[in-house]
Amino acid sequence: MILSIVVAIAENNAIGKDNQLLWHLPADLKHFKQITSGHTIIMGRKTYDSIGRPLPNRRNIVITRNTGLEIEGVEVVNDIAAAIELCHDEEEVFVIGGAEIYKHALNDTDRIYLTRVHQRYDADTFFPEINSEDWEERDVEHHEPDEKNKVAYTFSTLEHA
Repeated sequence: MILSIVVAIAENNAIGKDNQLLWHLPADLKHFKQITSGHTIIMGRKTYDSIGRPLPNRRNIVITRNTGLEIEGVEVVNDIAAAIELCHDEEEVFVIGGAEIYKHALNDTDRIYLTRVHQRYDADTFFPEINSEDWEERDVEHHEPDEKNKVAYTFSTLEHA
């Protein structure tokens, strides 16, 4: 199984504030859907709460410390290891947030689908530092702002070296 992270990160590694995204990039949402559709996604409970529903056409796994939590249409586990164990026979599984889940998954991650948002944001949630010596960048696509996407961004895929 390939364990992948999907994340959009600002120039200062910001990923959120008050349990919300910091920007609205329709192109990134489309990119996210294209990458994850038909696959399993793993997320923390706060990320699930910010989305507000299971994402369609995906197996949704939520990690929480609340051992009694039940969510219709979602598998609930108590740690990243349990989430990964549920997916041992799958080709590729996607970790989609938040910061704590990313931090716990990063050492076991094979691939990062990274959207770099070329702006700095005031935030309270950050992605862990990526050591460039541990990753090889592939499939880089630079995009300038347009009428729907108000800030420049870059899609890239990082493969664990």
